[in-house]
Amino acid sequence: MESLSAAPTINTVLECTLKDDLQALKLLFEDPSEPEKVTHLLLKKDFMGRNVLFPACILGRCEVVKELIKYGASVNSLTSRGYSPLHCAAAWGQLDMLKTLVEMGADIKACNFCNEKAYEIAIRYNKTECADFLAWAEAKLELKIYISFVHQSITDLEKLQGKLNKEYKNQTMAACKSKNEWLEHTKNPTTHDFVEQKLQLEAIMQTIFSKLKTSSDSGKSTSKS
Repeated sequence: MESLSAAPTINTVLECTLKDDLQALKLLFEDPSEPEKVTHLLLKKDFMGRNVLFPACILGRCEVVKELIKYGASVNSLTSRGYSPLHCAAAWGQLDMLKTLVEMGADIKACNFCNEKAYEIAIRYNKTECADFLAWAEAKLELKIYISFVHQSITDLEKLQGKLNKEYKNQTMAACKSKNEWLEHTKNPTTHDFVEQKLQLEAIMQTIFSKLKTSSDSGKSTSKS
């Protein structure tokens, strides 16, 4: 006599995603009767480590993805081989999806098991528009990171050396403010624009850091004598 086994659980979250049924998806998440079950279906992974966010990104379901992330899916989920939703969107040429993921905090620098970022994936599959956008987004990120680095460096130097030379501090703050204002107000900047702005700030800071080092070394020599 054959034993009876339970029917496989249908992943209703996945069904809504594949059908691009945003309304039904919202109703699922707003249903108070089985919140734990819906969360389980949202985060459930297949044998390759992919949750429902991955097919949504491959299919370019931008509004669905926003909803999935809103209710707990991680924008930086990784498969067993280190692929992120950003990698998958790049491979399938989903430009609008890439923009959505980056806007929602996707890690542009995340690498898969071959040490490839989403940019390299886009290049590999000849998704030129996607590669151009990812290069642009990373250049913008690099400028923001460097501005933060400069701010933190000045804070750390003040902790170590006491009050900094007012001139150097004012120059640094003015340079960072200028770049932040450029980021906020410049319309349609290019990848090259972001790179140039970072190089300009690096040149300014190289001079200031050099002066600070000289000043510090001079102070040490004076104290020893």
